[in-house]
Amino acid sequence: MKTNASAILRCIGGAVSLLVMSALLAGCDNEAARIPSQENFTATTNDYLAQRGHVCLAKYEWPITVAAGSRDPDAQQMPVLEKLGLVAGKDVVATSKDAPAGLPAREYALTDAGRKHYLQVPVVIRTTTENITHPADFCAATLSLDRLIGWDPPQTRDGRTATSLLFTYRIALEPWAATPEAQQAFPLLARAIQREGTMQMRLGVHLTQRGWVADELDAH
Repeated sequence: MKTNASAILRCIGGAVSLLVMSALLAGCDNEAARIPSQENFTATTNDYLAQRGHVCLAKYEWPITVAAGSRDPDAQQMPVLEKLGLVAGKDVVATSKDAPAGLPAREYALTDAGRKHYLQVPVVIRTTTENITHPADFCAATLSLDRLIGWDPPQTRDGRTATSLLFTYRIALEPWAATPEAQQAFPLLARAIQREGTMQMRLGVHLTQRGWVADELDAH
């Protein structure tokens, strides 16, 4: 990380012991990391995407049961995943948890190949009234930073300094997600692919003692 030279000089002041100098320089590094800059916000976005940049399909809990005659998205999507070898289906009788009890249904469970894509990474769903966190999801691709476009002026409220970053992304697909069948079954995935490098995404971040951190990675 580049360090602000004037900040270092302010910290050093004059002749000091090597131990004190090391401590002061560490403090300067923290100060440099707290500056709202292209470099710092790029690092923050990269850190967030490395941990949470998964494109997932909102399949939080398995097995998934689809009642006969259902028009839910699962009724179209599960057979595609079964054809791709990611899930295995068996005929069952629906329970009240899945559909009207007693109806014929098909239950889909992840295969060994499918379990590789069921990531135990928290997924936060924000609504107008609450945040809902799911502990895992079935994922099809990974995002990385394309370009940091900019950020809003940081604002401090109740002792918390925060801002919002704007960026575009690159997307790396799992091989099965690159198939026409998968993209037809999951239109939101297809849209994410089509908008690579052009769709602008926002990321809320806030300032900590160690620098800028994505809100989702640090609830404090």
